[in-house]
Amino acid sequence: MDLRAVFVLFDSLVRGAMSCYAPTHVHTPNFARFASRAITFDSHFVGSLPCMPARRDLHTGRMNFMHRSWGPLEPFDNSFPEAMREANIHSHLVTDHMHYFEDGGSTYHGRFRTWDFVRGQEYDPWKAMVHPPIDRFREKYNAKHYDFKGWKRTQHAINREFMVEEKDFCLPRCFAGGFEFLDMNRQADDWFLMLECFDPHEPFHAPDRFKDRYRTGWNGGILDWPHYEKATDSKEEIAEIRANYAALMTACDHYFGKLLDYFDAHDMWKDTAIILSTDHGFLLAEHDWWGKNLMPYYTEISHIPLLVHHPDYTAQAGQRRAALTQTMDLMPTFLDIFGLQVPEEVRGESILPLLESDGKIRDIGIFGMFGGPIGASDGRYTYYLYPGDLYGPDLYEYTLMPMHLHSLFSAAEMRTAVMRKPFDFTKGMPVMKLAALMDARRIPMHDNKLFDPGVGTTLYDISADPKQLKPFRDETIERRFLAGITAELRAHDAPPEFLARYGLAPRRAA
Repeated sequence: MDLRAVFVLFDSLVRGAMSCYAPTHVHTPNFARFASRAITFDSHFVGSLPCMPARRDLHTGRMNFMHRSWGPLEPFDNSFPEAMREANIHSHLVTDHMHYFEDGGSTYHGRFRTWDFVRGQEYDPWKAMVHPPIDRFREKYNAKHYDFKGWKRTQHAINREFMVEEKDFCLPRCFAGGFEFLDMNRQADDWFLMLECFDPHEPFHAPDRFKDRYRTGWNGGILDWPHYEKATDSKEEIAEIRANYAALMTACDHYFGKLLDYFDAHDMWKDTAIILSTDHGFLLAEHDWWGKNLMPYYTEISHIPLLVHHPDYTAQAGQRRAALTQTMDLMPTFLDIFGLQVPEEVRGESILPLLESDGKIRDIGIFGMFGGPIGASDGRYTYYLYPGDLYGPDLYEYTLMPMHLHSLFSAAEMRTAVMRKPFDFTKGMPVMKLAALMDARRIPMHDNKLFDPGVGTTLYDISADPKQLKPFRDETIERRFLAGITAELRAHDAPPEFLARYGLAPRRAA
């Protein structure tokens, strides 16, 4: 059968705010509606964090956090839309994710055959005001989130001036772009649509009709873009920020429901797959933290949703799977849907066999951020392994694309560069080895912030302690995790000094 596929990626979609995963006050009937037609994965985890590293996992089918911080796709990287293009499968991206159009994400969207960029999200440099009305902005926005001393939040306030009606918001414009593609191509075969929405990523800006469901009585100015920091807010402030996130989640659910309506109206369930997931979650003052990046990768960040409808597995609709899966498994799955060969560098596994019946593709999955702790889970326990010194001089970037989030590598960084022999995934290409300097513009240093050590290396039993309130240590369990982490790092050809940094033994030379 000729197939088509739609991959819907919402950014920062918190699993616990979806009624198909957990009891929640957040109104998400369409996610639940989809779960009744899909197969829901209960043990799906991230890999590399945050946004662009997660997308590199998604494109390449392997993790990258042990070699590189936030950066572009590399010349040696495989990319699933490029593989599709070479096989005459039309890949199309509709997105408002402006990180694709900064230095550190500049090689992703071009792998698609066609793409549509919706402007205006977050601090996208979209509308130009040389002298913005700062005084008026200060009357409208709360100074705790908007002090208007930096350009990013000022640019966001400028962009919002041009979002008056609901149709002006990025979310409905993204879905409109998706429906335009479907209107023109739904009767064609061999295409892949990636509909990627920045929402419900912060700032939590939703149309009023969604916000009305969650009114808190707050009248202290717009409070919807928490800084990544410890939560020291009042109960009223926390309630308002959470309400704004809930409103945006409900908006995402509503527009996703329109896609389900479209499938109903055009009888697309019989020949078109839909995959729904995210890149990572978000902390909304749980563990006394806002955001991501700095703290341990608690389950609110690392344990993410995945729901899959495939026309060949309608008999399994509504079922759930316990198999441990990760972001990197989506790339080989997408290729598998179209019968394409999976490149040898891929370390993820296609989940199509799991749609037939539950099984196992790994015992332990690992995840992390460049320079931070390594997380690992087996579906019951989650383990966080910290190095002896989070800021020791034993960390290096390996790249041919020396770009950070929205800057090039500095002269100081480039002066440390030496050429290093190829890794097993660089297709014979040597790469630059550069010292990861403390003042580099990489995540999270770009905002002059540091990783929080939390309680250090520890375990949580997420079955008995799902909120991760009771850290503990157990030598037997940790030994098993350390072996699993070591094996996964070796499978990804992690540099020897990276394993040594975490007290793990590198592979002995033959």
